[in-house]
Amino acid sequence: MDSTTTYKCPNCGAGLVFDAEKQKLHCDFCISDFDESELDTEAMREEAQREADADREFDSKTVEYHCASCGADVICDDTTVATVCYYCHNPVVVTERVSGGLRPSKLIPFKFDKDEAKATFLRYAKKKLFAPTDYFGDANAEKIAGIYYPFWVTDADTSGSFFANARQVRTWTTGNYRYTETRKYRISRAGDIHFEDISMSAISNEDKKMLEGILPYPTDAYLDFSIPYLQGFAAKKRNIDREALYGEVKERMDTYADTLFTGTAHGYTSVGDKQLDLTVRKSHWEYSLMPIWMLNYKYRDKNYVYAMNGNTGKLYGEIPVSIPKMSLFAGGLFVLITLICALLGWLLF
Repeated sequence: MDSTTTYKCPNCGAGLVFDAEKQKLHCDFCISDFDESELDTEAMREEAQREADADREFDSKTVEYHCASCGADVICDDTTVATVCYYCHNPVVVTERVSGGLRPSKLIPFKFDKDEAKATFLRYAKKKLFAPTDYFGDANAEKIAGIYYPFWVTDADTSGSFFANARQVRTWTTGNYRYTETRKYRISRAGDIHFEDISMSAISNEDKKMLEGILPYPTDAYLDFSIPYLQGFAAKKRNIDREALYGEVKERMDTYADTLFTGTAHGYTSVGDKQLDLTVRKSHWEYSLMPIWMLNYKYRDKNYVYAMNGNTGKLYGEIPVSIPKMSLFAGGLFVLITLICALLGWLLF
């Protein structure tokens, strides 16, 4: 068997590679091994063909632009011929077809339209007293854009075992003596854990703070992807494949499993020297798009990001501070304090 033969793992969907030592196909994510006889290769070929057909349809009905001003790569529907970059607001022309397997599996549609998004932004911005005046103007609010952001969403079935050393300390006083009793225990736990909708950003970290500020999205809002959902919106192009996230997803699972198992150790003064072994038995990954209303405002050569979760309405904002407004406020405050001191001095003396 050629070592470059590629199949998908039946348990988690990750790519299988041939392990020459074991003479089996091996999955690096869920640590499973398979003989070729265990794989339904005909069904796999049919599924791969369906995926390829769907990818071709997606590629034929979507286009992308690369903004030369800020470097953003954005996907939109094929009816878009010219637009303004959602990030830096410079004009761009759409000329390229989407290439590669960038078709999402799932999507959460926008729940708020542009008018609602603008009204929410204006209510938010007008409370920021030291923001530049044009920040909460209608012209700036009009620049708000609906963007789908890419995420990898993972479900997984796992089996875990947990060991730890625990202590139970009891102290009491009798007469003039104080006693301390320390009992030591070895804790062991084992069980199956199901993980649902572990969401990981599928783009590099320049927007990580903003994305963390508007998460989470409801798990019951996902729909199967369909190209019409892109009409009137754009989608940020993903640049992280799921293989690059295996370690981080597994780390999240380990952290939660450790917390879950530790939480079952009741009645101890301390629990330490913990050991966790978590095995992924089966997982399912879906490339998904999440809706965000976004506005970028440039002030003194710095970009300030405002974002609203397009489904829940949760807000995130970086507020620009107007130097003239701040200076005027500081000057007025100084004059006010001076007058109050002068008045108090006149009253006292």
